Amino acid sequence: MADTIQALIVDDEKNVTDLLKLQLEETGFAVDIAGDGAAGINKIQGKRYDLILLDLKMPRINGLEVLKFAKENQPDSQVIILTGYGDIKTAVDTIKIGAFDFITKPYNFDELIVSINNALEMRRLIMDNRFMKMQLADRKYEIVGHSGALQSVVDIALKVAPSEASVLITGPSGSGKELIAHLIHENSERSKKPFVAVNCASIPDTLIESELFGHEKGAFTDAHSLKQGLAEIADGGTLFLDEVGDISYLVQPKLLRFIETGTFRRVGGTVEMSVNARIVSATNKDIDREVEEGKFREDLLYRLNVVHVEVPSLHQRREDIPLLVEHFLTRKQRTRRAKRISQEALKLLMEYDWPGNIRELENVIERAAILATGDEITPDFIALTGKSRSPDLRRIPTRLSLAELEKIHIENVLKANGFNRTKSAKALGISLKTLYLKIKHYSIDTPIGKG
Repeated sequence: MADTIQALIVDDEKNVTDLLKLQLEETGFAVDIAGDGAAGINKIQGKRYDLILLDLKMPRINGLEVLKFAKENQPDSQVIILTGYGDIKTAVDTIKIGAFDFITKPYNFDELIVSINNALEMRRLIMDNRFMKMQLADRKYEIVGHSGALQSVVDIALKVAPSEASVLITGPSGSGKELIAHLIHENSERSKKPFVAVNCASIPDTLIESELFGHEKGAFTDAHSLKQGLAEIADGGTLFLDEVGDISYLVQPKLLRFIETGTFRRVGGTVEMSVNARIVSATNKDIDREVEEGKFREDLLYRLNVVHVEVPSLHQRREDIPLLVEHFLTRKQRTRRAKRISQEALKLLMEYDWPGNIRELENVIERAAILATGDEITPDFIALTGKSRSPDLRRIPTRLSLAELEKIHIENVLKANGFNRTKSAKALGISLKTLYLKIKHYSIDTPIGKG
C-alpha cells in the first residue's frame, strides 16, 4: 500500500501554485490546489492532508483564519506558511497558532523541501508516539499454544492478512479474538500504520457514533470542541470493531455506508470525510441468530464477514493450558522471583472447563501467584468458580474467609465478563445495585466506563 504524501497548496497566486505543484509532484507528492482561503477551508473539510502550504494575504478569508481552521479540524496536518509579507510578529503569531515553519517568498525550493521533510518527520513522530501509547498494553501479549485447533486459526489469519478483505472473528469471551486481530494487522501491508480498537459493547448507544466518526464543536451539549473519531485515527491502518454484535441498530446503517464507501460525516457535520481503513471485527454472539431476530443488519454482516475466523474456546484447546500457565507466570512476575506450579495444581487446571477462557486462566494464575506463600503454587491457591469435569476436585483455597472468597468470586465474574456490570450482576444472580455496593465495599478496581 503506497504511502503517498497528501499536500494542499492554498495561495491566490496562480503562477506560484502551478510551479510549486509541479515541483512537489516530481518529488512524489499528491497535490491539491485552493485559490483562496475559502476554497482552502472547503478542501480541508473534505479531505485529510499530511501537509498544507499556506499563503497569508488572500481575498475573502486570510491565511491566519485558514491556519486556525486547519489546526482545529486536522491537528495532525503540518502547516508551512509561504508569504511575501514576512515580519517577525506575524511569524511568531503563526507559530503560536500551530504552523510548523514560516518562509518568505521568493522561496528556494531546496530549502523549502528541507522544511517540508522536517515537518513530515515531526508529524510521523507525533503519530508514532500516539499509536505507541495506544498499543503498548496490547503488544505485551503473544499467541501461546501449539494445539491443532489454535494452529488452524493462525494459519487462516496469516493467509488473509496480506489482503484487504474485511475479517469477522468469532469465539467466546476471553478466547483471544483481539490477539488474532493483531496478528492479521501485524502481517498485513498496514502493519506500520495504526491498529485502533473500539469496544462497541462498552460505549453507550448515544456515544458510539461520536466515538467512531467524531463530532463537530457544538454538535451536542458536551461537545465543547471538535473531536476526531477513531475511524480518522485509523486512516491507513486497521479499525478493530470489538463486540460488533452489540453495536446500536441505529448506528449500523452509518457503519455500513462507511465500510462500503470509506466516507462518513462527523456528528453535527455536513461535510463528508474520507479515510482508508481496513475493517476487522469480532463478536462473541451468534451473529446469524442476531440477524434472524432482526437485531443485526444482514447487509452489514455480509460486509463484515468476507472472511470468517472462529477462535476456539480454551476447553477446545486444553493441551495449551501448561504453556499458557508458564507464560502467565513468567510475564506477571518480571520484578520478582518466578513461582512454579505444582503437578496437583496443574491437574486441577487441566480438569476445569474454563467458562471465562484464557482471560479467566490469566486472572486465576495472577491471583495464585500473589497469594502463594512459597515458591510453588499448590491447589490451595487455585480459585475456580465454574464447573470442572471432576466434581470432587478442590476448586477454591481453604485458608480464605467467606468475605475474601466472595470478593475473589465477584472479581472473577467481572473479569470473565469484560467488567460489564450488567452481565456480571446477571451471572451472579444479584441486582445491579447490589453489585455496585459490593464493588464499593470490597474496593474492587474496575475500568471506568464499563456498563
